[in-house]
Amino acid sequence: MTSSSADVAARPAPPAPRRLRVDRTVFVVAGFAALLVAVAVAALAIGRYTVPPNEIVRIVLGQVLPIRETWYAQEHTVVLDVRMPRVLLSLLVGAGLALTGAVMQGVFRNPLASAQVLGVSSGASFGGVLILLAGLGGAALVGGAFVGGLIALVLVLAIARAVPGAPLLMIILGGTVVGAMFQAMVSFVTYIADPYSELPSIVFWLMGSLATASYGKVLVAAIPIVAAGTVMLALRWRLNILAMGDEDATAMGLNSQRLRIVLLLCVALVTAGAVSVAGVIGWVGLVVPHLVRMMVGTDNRLVLPVSALLGASYLTLIDTLSRVLTTAEIPIGILTAIIGAPFFVGLLIRNRSRLWGGDA
Repeated sequence: MTSSSADVAARPAPPAPRRLRVDRTVFVVAGFAALLVAVAVAALAIGRYTVPPNEIVRIVLGQVLPIRETWYAQEHTVVLDVRMPRVLLSLLVGAGLALTGAVMQGVFRNPLASAQVLGVSSGASFGGVLILLAGLGGAALVGGAFVGGLIALVLVLAIARAVPGAPLLMIILGGTVVGAMFQAMVSFVTYIADPYSELPSIVFWLMGSLATASYGKVLVAAIPIVAAGTVMLALRWRLNILAMGDEDATAMGLNSQRLRIVLLLCVALVTAGAVSVAGVIGWVGLVVPHLVRMMVGTDNRLVLPVSALLGASYLTLIDTLSRVLTTAEIPIGILTAIIGAPFFVGLLIRNRSRLWGGDA
């Protein structure tokens, strides 16, 4: 063996190509996307009037392809006119809420952060209630919820800045205070609302429900959720840099403050779009991203899209349960709270050292 041949033999094996990592990402996202499709088909099939899954696929494809009709007219009405708007709305709202939770947890670098814990949902609900009290809806409801959520977010950040010390603890406490304040204001509005014409719609809306879903509401929710969600997904790789700390992020040419503002504005906009059409549905943004990190790791380039997919599946599944568990439909906000509250307690216990230690 020559010296050159020996050198070649002694060289270490080349590193695994980056394509393997890309393939894993594509595989994971494709797996959760397949789960989403399966849950959506099941939601369209299950109910007081059951429709076979194969007929659901044919009905949906029949809207764009020349497929011979093998379904009944009643099945067509149930799938496309009754259940499809509700499933589409649950997919949008679930994806949006889970995405906001993942972004806020990335911005604050802690799994305890969410739009509800930080009072954004309460502020958005107050803004929406004022619009309902004025007899408005549609785009005005989205605008009112957005302004309310944005005000709540600004107040929480102002409280955290005003008190030096443990920033995470002050953010959580500030969110608790701001959320309680806006909840009290919501209670005041419901107190002064007309008990016959205004109060029933306000109370039902606040409990969170997709029972009044329509294609119009799907469009109203899709505009802010898709627009702001696209921005958050496009910036997901910068969340990894932000997690390194402001000094390291600045050294890499990233404006941390501006990035936080952009992301938090997107969070407020998505929350407003979700609240405006579905009311207050809590805990999705807290539970789903944490589950995703347990399954796929902490890389936000993967956490954000998977959170959106799993959040859409999760809320669609919960909404289906709310329809079929009892004859009288259970508001979806009740079910998500029953599942999410114990989960939040578990998170507090697991992260108690970070919380009281003041790590951000």
